[in-house]
Amino acid sequence: MDPFTFIIVNQILTMNTGILIKKRQAVVETICYLYSILFLYTASSKLMGLSDFKLQLGRSQLLGPFAEWIAWIVPLLEIVLAILLLTKVYRLVALYGSLILMSLFTGYIVWMLRFSDHIPCSCGGVISSMGWETHLVFNAFWIVLALIGIVLMENTRKKSTSKNTVQ
Repeated sequence: MDPFTFIIVNQILTMNTGILIKKRQAVVETICYLYSILFLYTASSKLMGLSDFKLQLGRSQLLGPFAEWIAWIVPLLEIVLAILLLTKVYRLVALYGSLILMSLFTGYIVWMLRFSDHIPCSCGGVISSMGWETHLVFNAFWIVLALIGIVLMENTRKKSTSKNTVQ
C-alpha cells in the first residue's frame, strides 16, 4: 500500500473510532443519568418514609436484626452512588457499585421469595407497587444496564490506553 493510501485509510479508521467512542460515551452517560435518577428517587422515598422503611426491614428474617443500620446506609449509599455516577472521574467505580447494590437487592428478593413466609416490601414510591416477579425483571434490567455501562467504559478505556502507548 502506498503511503498516501495508508494515510487516508488510517484517517478514516481513526474518524470512525472517534465517532464510535463518542456514541459509547453517550450511552454510558445516559445509563449513569438514569441510575442517578433511580437512586435519588428511591433514596428520597426511603428517607421520607424512614420509620415505615425501618419497620418493613425489621419484619424481614434476614435483615431484621440490622434494620436500624440498613435503613440509613442504603439510602445514603444510593445518594453517594448517584453523585459519583454524575462525576466522570468516578463513573466506572460508581457503575461497579451500582451493579453490586442492584445485585444485592435482587439477591434479597430471590431469598425472600424462596425462604420467607412473610415478604415485606421495603421499597419506596412507585416501585413498591410492583409485584415481586415484576421487581425481579426491573432489577435485572438495571443490572444489564450497569453491565453495559461497565463494558463500554472498560473497552473505551483500554482502546484509549493502547492508542496512547502505540503513539
